[in-house]
Amino acid sequence: MILGIDEIRQDLEQIKASLEEIRGGLNIEQMHRELVELKEEMAAPGFWDDLDRSTVVNKRISLLEGKINHYESLVAQRDDLDVMVDLAVEENDQETAQEAMEHLKELQTHVDALALETLMRGDYDQNNAILSLHAGAGGTEAQDWTGMLYRMYTRYCENMGFKVTLVDFLEGDEAGVKSVTFEVDGDNAYGYLRGEKGVHRLVRISPFDSNARRHTSFASLDVSPMLEDDGDIEINMEEVRVDTYRSTGAGGQHVNKTDSAVRMTHMPTGIVVSCQNERSQVQNREMCMRMLRSRLLELRERENEEKMADIKGEMKKIEWGSQIRSYVFQPYTMVKDHRTGFESGNIDDVMNGNLDGFVTAYLKMQ
Repeated sequence: MILGIDEIRQDLEQIKASLEEIRGGLNIEQMHRELVELKEEMAAPGFWDDLDRSTVVNKRISLLEGKINHYESLVAQRDDLDVMVDLAVEENDQETAQEAMEHLKELQTHVDALALETLMRGDYDQNNAILSLHAGAGGTEAQDWTGMLYRMYTRYCENMGFKVTLVDFLEGDEAGVKSVTFEVDGDNAYGYLRGEKGVHRLVRISPFDSNARRHTSFASLDVSPMLEDDGDIEINMEEVRVDTYRSTGAGGQHVNKTDSAVRMTHMPTGIVVSCQNERSQVQNREMCMRMLRSRLLELRERENEEKMADIKGEMKKIEWGSQIRSYVFQPYTMVKDHRTGFESGNIDDVMNGNLDGFVTAYLKMQ
């Protein structure tokens, strides 16, 4: 009798059921139909004459094919493991059974990840994201906390295979960061990160307090989808105040030597965006326009409360009582999300970017 074979078969049946749920969640049949329609459109005469449309169609085809192929690959792997288990039983081969068990663990990880993606059904979940961290109450301690959060989120993005591009950075007075804005590019970047929007609270013995007292500090995170201009958002530059100033961050030869940093204020809405990380003022202006257009598009969509329920959310005042999550370093170690109840006692793991449990709990709650 092969050890563990019954457990392997039970796990395979569970994976089969999960894949069926994923098939419905992704609506694979609808994806196939849309793919056929798009390829027929691509084959039509004059398709390539419209560059904007052909770019959109190509991008959509690539996305659909990627999702379909990923799903079908997992189904094929599950079927292959079924065959491997039958072979192990037929030949009474413990080594083959052990190999199947190892492949099963890897497959389960991929299936769980794809199941999480099926929870992302918002209109903007597939978009890239713009994240902005701001220090709140707590002075130097809060600025140090903001720097710690910036490190945590960049680590999380690295773990997810996302690309992080620094847009704007303002150093703290003594340590840490007053504010930082960065763009996150990757599949479903906004979908994964949108639940992180809010106030984050830190409790620890301050390294900046000579009396080693316990301090509470706050930082806020704003998360917006990077939206593409759909052609009907026009920005009247007469309503935009443009300020240029000298970049303050570390960088190449142009940083700190020219007024290349750009800040734009949209007067009618009060939206402010800034960029100082590109090499030239022209590039910083372009990035500011991208962010401003994205914020204006988001604002317009927010007016339809029902449609934008997944991204609206009020940014509360950055102080006691408004936090979405608490990070306690002393007298015990605990990170707890106050919306979902999910918590972790391994605070070092969380600060090193392991946010999977918090992200999953928020998506499931929604």
